[in-house]
Amino acid sequence: MQSRFNAQTLITWGVMVFCAGLVLYPLAFLIQVALNTGDSQVWPPVQYGFDNFDGLFRSPKVLLNTLHVAALATGMAALIGFSMAWILSRTDVPGRRTLESLMSLPYYVTPLVGALAWSALASPKSGILNQLWRALGGTQALININSPGGIAWVMALFEGSVAFVMISAAMKSMDPALEESSQILGAGKFETMLRVTLPMVAPAVVGATLFVFAEMIGSFSAAAILGMPERFFVITTAIWTLVVRFPPDFPLASAMGLSLFGVMLGMMYLYRRVMRAASYVTITGKAFRPRLMQMGWIRWPLCGICLAYLSVSVFLPMLALIYVSLLKFATVIPKDIFWTLENYRTAFNLGPIRAALGTSLLLGLMTATVGMILMGLLSWIINRSQTRGSGVLEYIVMFPQSVPRLVFGLGLLLAWVVMPIPVYGTIWLLLLAYLTVFMPLGIRTISGVMVQLDKSVEECARVCGASWLYQLWTVTMPLLRPGLIAAWMLLFIASVREVGASVLLIGPQTKVIGPAIISSWESSGLQLTAAMAIIQVSIVFAALLILLIVAGRMARIEGE
Repeated sequence: MQSRFNAQTLITWGVMVFCAGLVLYPLAFLIQVALNTGDSQVWPPVQYGFDNFDGLFRSPKVLLNTLHVAALATGMAALIGFSMAWILSRTDVPGRRTLESLMSLPYYVTPLVGALAWSALASPKSGILNQLWRALGGTQALININSPGGIAWVMALFEGSVAFVMISAAMKSMDPALEESSQILGAGKFETMLRVTLPMVAPAVVGATLFVFAEMIGSFSAAAILGMPERFFVITTAIWTLVVRFPPDFPLASAMGLSLFGVMLGMMYLYRRVMRAASYVTITGKAFRPRLMQMGWIRWPLCGICLAYLSVSVFLPMLALIYVSLLKFATVIPKDIFWTLENYRTAFNLGPIRAALGTSLLLGLMTATVGMILMGLLSWIINRSQTRGSGVLEYIVMFPQSVPRLVFGLGLLLAWVVMPIPVYGTIWLLLLAYLTVFMPLGIRTISGVMVQLDKSVEECARVCGASWLYQLWTVTMPLLRPGLIAAWMLLFIASVREVGASVLLIGPQTKVIGPAIISSWESSGLQLTAAMAIIQVSIVFAALLILLIVAGRMARIEGE
């Protein structure tokens, strides 16, 4: 019994210390470097102060740009999320279930691919829509996607689906009695939506808005693709510029990264104050049956709104990328169109691009496999273990969710570049980065299944003499199979589409597809970049299709 206890304790504390170190170690370096006011090339710092933070407020343009774009994008994303959630959760719009399942597609397209697609569609000089406009007689660009409003538009399109998921979950569990009472008293359907439905789901709307805002201020891809050509910088692109230039300015970059984190903490404090200020109870002990509003002929325009959102966020951008990737020269003039598959051949045959694609797939497999095991153990420790400190551990491992991935990448860069262990510039540092930033995703996925398992099942195995490891392997893990498979696939997808955490950590021999797409866009033109983006999206959707097939088969097996 003593040896079994020691084995469990050793593994439990080993996992806890390792995972806490993954999060806290780079953050400690980030803070230390941000406070370095001496020679930035000397390590460890010999002089500390707040001069780097003072510089942000003496030249606040980048900070103001960030807040401007994030606020504009958040407002649009919240409007999209609430509108789509109300239409698909509270009305009898045609094809409601199909449309609801399609609403997750923008998330998997990713802001990087979306920014490239909208650059192809609406860049002032060469965008497809602007070329068509000039062919029809226009003199100025119809749409300028390389503006703050254009950046915010693209960011909102791909975060709108996240807001939709968060808000629609609240709407589905809402008692419709108050809405029905409002209509009985003479209020119209849209007036009821604004004066009854919206206040009732205010916590979900506020929560989605704050979550999306946190994502927006930490966004890198859209701001890099659309803003940097016009010398429009936000904090994330400014951090990247400060790090890749020579000599790099790590202290100022670190101060910028911590300022983003400070904004997030302020938003979370505001959220808690808002939630404490009023009561939002909508589910009581009284039973109710969710009912949909009968919209009459208006349901068809509402269906059109949903299709329009999917068109501008998924269908039109993907068609634009496919079109551009098949051209030798980007043009809409029929006589000048030259179709070719050369861009795809180059993407698969060019050494650096092929290496980046191979590294991304290998990293996806490693992150998914190691992460599934590590985060499965973490989920057990948090939800089952009585080990002291497991509650604090939950807050620590969820911390990366509130820090922009590029900032965490900067922390890892600073932490490991001074280490005598040769990790910097290798695939192992990228693996550590992915395991850190995707820890909340894996733990939440597995814990969703873990909390549904009765502890008595595991206790029976222990009573029958099974060791902790044997019980974990033969009882707990098989019962967690749906969550483990889902976590594996989601970690793989997230790794293949990752940009922010890896853009500062790649080396000459360890390029990955996301940063490689940005490098190609800077140096090789849009045609090759479009082909690379289509390849990345194809991998993500193939993994997603496999996940759906496996989940469906497991559901049928459990039903039998």
